[in-house]
Amino acid sequence: MRVMPVVVVTGARQTGKSTLVRALTEDMAVLGGASSAIPDRDRYLYLTLDSPAVIGRAVQDPDAFVRQAECLVIDEVQRQPEILTAIKGAVDHDRPRRPGRFVLTGSANLLLMRRVNESLAGRASYLTLHPLTRREQLGLGTAGNWEAFLQTPVAKWRDLVLADVAPEEDWRDLARRGGYPPAAYALERPADRQLWFEGYVRTYLQRDVPEISAIENVPDFDRVLRAIALRIGTLLNQTELARDFGLAQSTVQRYVNVLEVSYQVVRLPAFAINRTTQLVRSPKYYWSDTGLAMALSRQTEPTGAHLENLVVQDLLVWRDSQQSPPELFHWRTHKGAEVDIVIQDGDALLPIEIKATSQPSTKDLVSLRRFLAEHADRAVGGLLLHTGPDVFWIADRVLAAPWWRVL
Repeated sequence: MRVMPVVVVTGARQTGKSTLVRALTEDMAVLGGASSAIPDRDRYLYLTLDSPAVIGRAVQDPDAFVRQAECLVIDEVQRQPEILTAIKGAVDHDRPRRPGRFVLTGSANLLLMRRVNESLAGRASYLTLHPLTRREQLGLGTAGNWEAFLQTPVAKWRDLVLADVAPEEDWRDLARRGGYPPAAYALERPADRQLWFEGYVRTYLQRDVPEISAIENVPDFDRVLRAIALRIGTLLNQTELARDFGLAQSTVQRYVNVLEVSYQVVRLPAFAINRTTQLVRSPKYYWSDTGLAMALSRQTEPTGAHLENLVVQDLLVWRDSQQSPPELFHWRTHKGAEVDIVIQDGDALLPIEIKATSQPSTKDLVSLRRFLAEHADRAVGGLLLHTGPDVFWIADRVLAAPWWRVL
């Protein structure tokens, strides 16, 4: 907000976007106070496109709508993406450009929406607000300390992990409650959280989805939604899914795209650098929130895939908070070797294997060792995250660590 005329905060509904931007614009001291280049907080007018009356004004005269105050917070901008053209005009009219003039929020990825013709390139910074990480729920205000593993010599990793202050926790409890603030904070009984998640899905199906794509058959979409929630961490076979539900493959692909645009599912691409083996190039799919995924699939007992999903969620928050974001991949060969997650930061690679066991063994390292051998010139070391209490070297350059000491 000190630099860009427009800041766009997007993410799934109920992650806290509106709460965040209203808190920041109502207390500009957080962003630098009087010495900041950001306009005074009293100049911000808050408008939400959840209001039919507000949408009506935006449709009637977009240019007047974006000029009705010196600075605007516009909530749920994906409901009327045409106003982005008016915002572009208002920004370009300023000489010099004023930083922090517009703060926009949206429950869909505007850059992927077909209805959005204006990206505000060169005028906007885009930020993604994910569900709360475990450390955010603990009040530590961060994601896992992943960059430390990339910046610290591998020989010091054990000391790094043991110095961590986050308390031990049963990963299954975290998987069940997820990271949406209402479910993670306000509700303690599983039945109450299930009720909240069911209401969330109804709102999503009835309100959010039609804004993104014309879904002719909502019950079919709902069935595919729940089927994908059962397939966390898999190479999603859209042809097979279409056959199971009697749908066209193109229809399933469109449904998956809607889920991605609305931040419900996350695609983890394949690490495709081929050194000595043939690699699978299909992406794996994860859910944006394990609590919601479990509610959709009606699973009461988390599986190892949910633990893997928790790690992916935490990594996404960390990645999207970096000015130079690293890349996240999975690695799999046609012969079945696979590493759950590979972080690529510049030339450095960090492979991570996740096992829902309290007693990991060398049998769990076959694929990790293969990856380290194949990329010995770039891999800084390997991590094996498990559910037990101990931190130990399980192999050369491979540290076994409890998940809760890292997330």
